[in-house]
Amino acid sequence: MLFFRSEADLVTWLQVKDYTRGAILTVPQLWQLSKRWYHNRLDVEYHGRTLEQIGSLFKEVGLVSDFWQ
Repeated sequence: MLFFRSEADLVTWLQVKDYTRGAILTVPQLWQLSKRWYHNRLDVEYHGRTLEQIGSLFKEVGLVSDFWQ
């Protein structure tokens, strides 16, 4: 995971490194995903998530592009 000050900084970095652009999250999306992802990880009853549950978490925070499918 890399953080950039702006999308322009990201584009410049991609050009310099000759990398392909991947998924981009805003800080609020990352925060919301983190809260939903980790809120119950230490519960004794926690046994992981199904692909459907993971897909729902992504959709809840607006991660709906092909990358997240």
